[in-house]
Amino acid sequence: MADPTNHNQAGEVAPSTVDKQAPSVAEEHAPSTDSPEATDLPTANAPDPKAANPETAKPTATPPKREKPAAKAAVGEKPAAAATEEKPAAAAKAAKKEKAPSVEDKPFVEFIEQDYLPALQKAIAQQGVQDLQVSFAKQKVPITGFESAEECWQIIGSWKEKGQRQFNLYFPEEDIQGKKGFSCNEGKKPSTLESFLIDERKITLDLLVFGLVQRLDGQKWLGIN
Repeated sequence: MADPTNHNQAGEVAPSTVDKQAPSVAEEHAPSTDSPEATDLPTANAPDPKAANPETAKPTATPPKREKPAAKAAVGEKPAAAATEEKPAAAAKAAKKEKAPSVEDKPFVEFIEQDYLPALQKAIAQQGVQDLQVSFAKQKVPITGFESAEECWQIIGSWKEKGQRQFNLYFPEEDIQGKKGFSCNEGKKPSTLESFLIDERKITLDLLVFGLVQRLDGQKWLGIN
C-alpha cells in the first residue's frame, strides 16, 4: 500500500492541490500593488471624495427660473396697467358730461321765469290762495329810503284777501345764490326791507319756494289765517 503523502525526494513533502491553488486564487483577488484603486468607502486617513470636492458636494436643487422682463412698450404707447386705470376715469368723465345740468344752473332770468314762478304759484295755490297775481320785473325798490338805489329784479305777488296783500322778493345781485330781500304790505307802502334765506349755503328751487311760502305763512296770510 502506498503512502498517502507523496515524497518526491527524501525528506520533502509534496504540496497538496489546495496548497498549490491557494496562492494563485489569492493573487487573482488581491489588489494590484502597481496602481492604487479607489473605493467608495472612506477611510480614517482619507476624506470623503464627495466632501473633498465642493462642486460635487453642492446640492443638486433646480435653480429658480428667471422671469422674462416685460416687453417694452412702443414709443408713445402707454403701459397696459395705466391704460386700464384710465378707462374708468374716462367713463366717469363721459358720464359727468352726459349728466343734465340742474335747473339752478340756468341763467338767472330763465330760471325765474321757467321754473320758479310756476312752482311758486302752485305752492301758494295749494295753501288756499286762488287769485294770486305774480309778475317779474326790474324796477326801483318801493321802500322809503331806497329811492336813490339802483333798480333790481323783483318778484311781485298780490291777491285780495281781507284787503290787498302784496309781497316783493328782491334779487339785487341777479343771482339766486347771492343776497336776497323781502318786503310785504297790506294796501300801504312797505316800510321795512328784510333779508331772505341768508343762512342757507346753497339755494335750490325747492328751498326758494319753501322759504317764501313759510314767510307768508308766518305773516298769517295763508291757509285759515
